[in-house]
Amino acid sequence: MTAPRLPNYIRTYRKRSSLTQVEVAFLLGTKSGAAVSRHERFKQTPDLQTLLAYEMLFRTPVRSLFSGTHEKVEKKLLHRIRLLIRKLTEFRHGRHIQRKIEVLMAYLEEETAPSQA
Repeated sequence: MTAPRLPNYIRTYRKRSSLTQVEVAFLLGTKSGAAVSRHERFKQTPDLQTLLAYEMLFRTPVRSLFSGTHEKVEKKLLHRIRLLIRKLTEFRHGRHIQRKIEVLMAYLEEETAPSQA
């Protein structure tokens, strides 16, 4: 069994880059390292612009920087997709509904297929 993932790995990537919180904050355009600290301690979720800046700065996709959060969101999304498919199959009237089901099923198949690495 694998260990649970951290919500994010900002601190890990910052340390690998030999940058301080204050330096990262400067690069992000914030006034102090407090915001970076809050991100690293999982006390605050960065906004979209900050997420993209972290991605560019550390040359790592957001889904990797925030792999624990990504995993949690993905599980919730897959669960909700399954629920919506069940709801839609109750009505199964017309091509429009059928198309929605096909799109959602394709997403599920994509996510549950073994990775081709």
